[in-house]
Amino acid sequence: MPKAKKPARGKKVAPAPYAAKTVAPKKVVNPLFEKRPKNFGIGQDIQPKRDLTRFIKWPKYVRLQRQRAVLFQRLKVPPSINQFSQTLDRQTATQLFKLMNKYRPETKQEKNARLKARAEERSKGKDDVPTKRPPVIRSGVNTVTCLVESKKAQMVVIAHDVEPIEIVLWLPALCRKMGVPYCIVKGKARLGKLVHRKTCTCLAISTVNPEDKPEIGRASCRERV
Repeated sequence: MPKAKKPARGKKVAPAPYAAKTVAPKKVVNPLFEKRPKNFGIGQDIQPKRDLTRFIKWPKYVRLQRQRAVLFQRLKVPPSINQFSQTLDRQTATQLFKLMNKYRPETKQEKNARLKARAEERSKGKDDVPTKRPPVIRSGVNTVTCLVESKKAQMVVIAHDVEPIEIVLWLPALCRKMGVPYCIVKGKARLGKLVHRKTCTCLAISTVNPEDKPEIGRASCRERV
């Protein structure tokens, strides 16, 4: 039988020297302050306040708007929808709202006062002269669409947060086709305030006074840029 090979002997490594033990300094305990560890068991100390936001059952509208925001971040948004995220800058929007504030339609109280004054004139025996309609901003999708198709609108203002978005999704394309300047601004509530409503999807400026025509032109030029 062949002889078994002896294992090769290597050099023995010298053992590591014992590390010198470092003595930890003793903490000075103040006898005036006694340790009172809390016990968070059942029926014991009050539990600490924790952030329970994750476990709250939020209202349905809050859940929907959060899910919608997450979907917009994760999915590829089509250009026709994405254009509503590119709104008019703050300075230009402020000037535009100042201009439209001049052409707010009359309230119900103002209309009643006007008709009452007109009736009083008639009761005195004067001729009934119909009052001339002042230039006002027009609101509503149907009204704005008619003005754009007939090319009577000088400027169209669309809200960026209309829900559902399909109500005004096609309006920018129609304005481009008919050559009507338009802009997208933040806040359907801001538009609604101009026409004495809670919210409004879009507004159209059809007629303006001669002194305000340059302002309309500047706003439309900024939007084209």
